[in-house]
Amino acid sequence: MQTLREIRPGKTVRVTKITGAGPVKRRIMEMGVTRGTEIHVRKVAPLGDPVEVTVRGYALSIRKADAELVEVECV
Repeated sequence: MQTLREIRPGKTVRVTKITGAGPVKRRIMEMGVTRGTEIHVRKVAPLGDPVEVTVRGYALSIRKADAELVEVECV
């Protein structure tokens, strides 16, 4: 499995699992990132933080630590 952090810009992926727990998992899910959601990676900052994505038509910035908790598969 790959994590959202490892995906290159321009790729679209589907969420398979969120491995975080408690408040971290809740924060990710409040952004609309849930199992089965398609995410388009728009841009990754030079040092990898943040990862800019499009989720359900909304542009979001996800912290590197949070992106490492989201397991994805290519669409």
